[in-house]
Amino acid sequence: MPAPRLSDRVAQQLQELIQSTHLQSGDKLPTERALAEQLGVSRTALREAIQKLSSRGLLESRVGSGTFVCSRVPLWHQQAVAPLEPLLLDDPQYRYDVLEARQALELRTAWYAAQRATAKDRDRIRHCFDDMLLHQQARDAASAARSDAQFHLAIAEASHNAVLVQLMGSLFELVLGTVAQNRRLMFVHDDPSTLEHLTHQHQNLMQAILDGEPEQARSAIGQHLVYVHDKLSESDADAARLKRLDRLSSSTAFFS
Repeated sequence: MPAPRLSDRVAQQLQELIQSTHLQSGDKLPTERALAEQLGVSRTALREAIQKLSSRGLLESRVGSGTFVCSRVPLWHQQAVAPLEPLLLDDPQYRYDVLEARQALELRTAWYAAQRATAKDRDRIRHCFDDMLLHQQARDAASAARSDAQFHLAIAEASHNAVLVQLMGSLFELVLGTVAQNRRLMFVHDDPSTLEHLTHQHQNLMQAILDGEPEQARSAIGQHLVYVHDKLSESDADAARLKRLDRLSSSTAFFS
């Protein structure tokens, strides 16, 4: 087995430091210089580690302000998620299992979030939604997918149910990967109405939570995940149809 890359080792060290110092969501990390000295690594390696943890939704770098903790995901999350990643690569149908798992978790987290969200939680949800819109307008698909996943994680955090937050946090990297893949498949025909529907669904979900309407929040996330499932099914059906046509074209070319 190959040795882990330096950035992975530093990311693990940094994550352990966050856990051991009991930093909470919203807390600011020490300066890069101080962290690099404390961990005994170069600032370049530290920046790569911060970027890696940011992509998982654990940290958030704000220009001119520093780096902040987004979520205190437990150390075991990598071991819990790692075995699933090869399955998603080998068999894309596993993305439907992820959607089912999300439905089981997110209908409940949205319901609780609508009842328990604090002002800070609501600001975080708004920020993720606005960030997603900016990236969509800039046609930055990767960043839009990350903001999309962080939006859902922010809602889970607003549920203030420690177990649900840990479960969603542990699945964040997996969800991020499937969100990015789902968006690519749903937008394959470059139909603007798909993006409009998704944006409207996210907005409805956010508004239900901001208004403190748990039943509406649960209904909104349910409709959103069903829509994603249906669009993916359509995409799979289209791809299978094109594959059959290609095989047919290849076979009839022999007789031309």
